[in-house]
Amino acid sequence: MSDVIIDRDGPVLLVGGGPVDPERLKRDAARSSAIVGADGGAVACLSAGLMPDAVIGDMDSLPEAIRARIPAKRVHEIAEQDSTDFDKCLRSIRAPLVLGHGFLGARFDHALAAMTVLARRSFQRCMLIGPEDAVALLPPRISLDLPPGTRVSLYPLGPVGGRSGGLRWPVDGLAFSPADTVGTSNEATGPVTLDVDAPRMLVIVPVAEAGRLETGLNDAKSWPRDGRDR
Repeated sequence: MSDVIIDRDGPVLLVGGGPVDPERLKRDAARSSAIVGADGGAVACLSAGLMPDAVIGDMDSLPEAIRARIPAKRVHEIAEQDSTDFDKCLRSIRAPLVLGHGFLGARFDHALAAMTVLARRSFQRCMLIGPEDAVALLPPRISLDLPPGTRVSLYPLGPVGGRSGGLRWPVDGLAFSPADTVGTSNEATGPVTLDVDAPRMLVIVPVAEAGRLETGLNDAKSWPRDGRDR
């Protein structure tokens, strides 16, 4: 099932209920083609002076006082409980890039669930921005113009192999898996290239380098759809 609610040619800002940097949120809102609140993420939107174009979710964490301030036609309740609000939102957005704020830095189980959604919807470019980090699922190949010394962490969500250039510790030939080999706390020696053979690898960089990660995602070829668009 694919019921698109927001269809844009430019980046879309998606706001969850976790901690956000209000100034960064407003900067990303200014260059986004639409603003979407994931259920209670609408609170952060209004607190930053941003009116969401849509609020999507099961509405179990949207206070009535906040809901009353949003035009009813912009509130899209999806009542099923088989998916998270992040999943409901991401599958309801068609855009070249989704910038997700408020999905990192609060409840760890929520963050883990968001990582699963990134893998499930690997064909959809999405970067999550938190207080310390920016996170994305790696496309098949990406180039990142990172300064030497930048922390670059790779975390597998399943078995995956890859190749790298510009990392202090190359990953060529390694068999990554969550219970065996991971690639956290690596370091850039200059511009980085990463190739992976499956849509199962997260890349994590300092939030100060979110713009460079965004550029790399925009320039990269996405994973093809594989029937998991649901």
